[in-house]
Amino acid sequence: MLRFALASFFLISVYGFQNSPPAPLPELDTSASELRPLIERYVADRGNLLRFYNVEASPARRERIRRFIADWRDRLSSLNFEGLRREGQVDYVLFRNHLEHERRQLDISARNDADIAAFLPFAGTIIGLEETRRTLAPIKQQESAATLSRLTRTIEEARRSTEVKLGGSPNSETSRDRRILANRAATAATALRNTLRNWFTYYNGYDPLFTWWAEAPYKSADAALQGYVNFLQERVGGLRAPVAPRETAGSPAPRGAGQRGGGVAPPAAITGAITARPGESDDIVGNPIGRDALISELAFEMIPYTPEELVDIANKEFAWCEKEMRKASRELGFGDDWKKALEHVKNLHVEPGKQPELIRDLAREAEKFLEDHDLITIPALARETWRMEMMSPERQLVAPFFLGGEVIRVSYPTNTMSYEQKLTTMRGNNIHFSRATVFHELIPGHELQGYMGARYRTYRGLFGTPFFGEGWSLYWEFLLWDLKFQKSAEDRVGALFWRMHRSARIIFSLGFHLGTMSPEQCIDFLVERVGHERENATGEVRRSFSGEYGPLYQAAYLLGGLQLYNLHKELVGSGKMTNRQFHDAILRENRIPVEMIRAALTDQRLTRDFASTWRFYELP
Repeated sequence: MLRFALASFFLISVYGFQNSPPAPLPELDTSASELRPLIERYVADRGNLLRFYNVEASPARRERIRRFIADWRDRLSSLNFEGLRREGQVDYVLFRNHLEHERRQLDISARNDADIAAFLPFAGTIIGLEETRRTLAPIKQQESAATLSRLTRTIEEARRSTEVKLGGSPNSETSRDRRILANRAATAATALRNTLRNWFTYYNGYDPLFTWWAEAPYKSADAALQGYVNFLQERVGGLRAPVAPRETAGSPAPRGAGQRGGGVAPPAAITGAITARPGESDDIVGNPIGRDALISELAFEMIPYTPEELVDIANKEFAWCEKEMRKASRELGFGDDWKKALEHVKNLHVEPGKQPELIRDLAREAEKFLEDHDLITIPALARETWRMEMMSPERQLVAPFFLGGEVIRVSYPTNTMSYEQKLTTMRGNNIHFSRATVFHELIPGHELQGYMGARYRTYRGLFGTPFFGEGWSLYWEFLLWDLKFQKSAEDRVGALFWRMHRSARIIFSLGFHLGTMSPEQCIDFLVERVGHERENATGEVRRSFSGEYGPLYQAAYLLGGLQLYNLHKELVGSGKMTNRQFHDAILRENRIPVEMIRAALTDQRLTRDFASTWRFYELP
């Protein structure tokens, strides 16, 4: 009895309940789309295929995925579209759009591989070794050693042949295309080096005869591949050599650590990445995809505008921002020279060590504003469980501002930074810039978005798009501006800076992919037109073209925000929905293209061959 009493006392004192019923669960996901089980099966089957056919440059992989997509397109087309409920029709259109995009991407991938094939005459040998291993065919140890020896010679011949063809300075403007191709070839060669390493590791030590024959020729081939990657980056592409990766042997991994059933972890991947250094930008090369590929991406994202029209939208928004900047500048006593007002705001930052407190207070202020204006439902657990971490100096070279979600990652100076870096970081993350973006990263932005996305229509994760992912958070910057969340002229300058920045992202990212702007011109544009610190502008451009994000990702912020802003006018502005109803309903649709959210919320009539026509922004 005493033990029970003590236990009861502990539960009451710590958790605060005594014979009280548990709090009711929030509304559960009751979606009943007929396509949900079909999409879930596709995701599972696709995962199996991609894990087995894991060499991206393999023609066999491409052909197998092509057949897989064709099979699923046939399955989808056999359904009775008209007999589906509206939710099922939305999922049908999303699924068909996904499959069409996957098919187009295979063609684009094949063309990209063909562009760099001359640099990689040894690719077929490495791919063949790995694919033979996957079939579980018995290894021929001596023959494998001979293959590795020939591979080393082929790599060295490729290097000599490429060197003979070189002409001109790799850093000249006329060599930009060569730098891009060299960077792509180096990335592909690094992937092939990883493939060869995984193949060798599979047999090494487990088959003593294989190790006896193959160890020395493998080391030669691996060294030749690394040397060739460096050659492509430095001699052909005019880039600095990467820092040599620290290579570690496979080690026991905990169960669930990216494996089904635990076991031995694969060797650490070789990245071959160029190292970013403060004050430098020559590591930024990127991979401009061209107008045709941009059109394909826009079709996939259901954005019925040309790249040129999107640039027009950005310029129109930019002009509005400059007009509002001049208003705020005059209010602050700087006349029409808004860049002086911007300099004033940049210098209003907290002292080192105080940024976490600022972020906490700004987050709570935004949550209270949302509740006071009855804008959206904030689940108690979402409010309770978001967290904060500080970004490393190295990561800040790529992400000089916040990154957010359930964890908000904060950029601010560390003791290891130079004096100039510390000032740049504080100025770029000042009080009023931060006030305009903390809610973008947390609540109601990415944190709340992620929380709801994990609980409603989770199967739609396959169709995730940055036009909703980033557009949702950007939309709140629009709405809170309208609701006068920004109290002072300094607050408005901070908010307008980011709005200009998102307009600039469309201009420079599409300009890069259309081939009209180089990375250096993109950096200059951010410094001269938006007012960025040069180091922060460099980090922004580096992040944009590092390969971590799709070609439309940076454009998606403003454009997705404009889509949701237009939809808000259509449904809330007309009185058909309240703010809370509108925002709660959107988050229950998950991260799908905004046009399909619009179709769901307005019960729009859809057809089997639906194509995007929603012109959400008026152009002359």
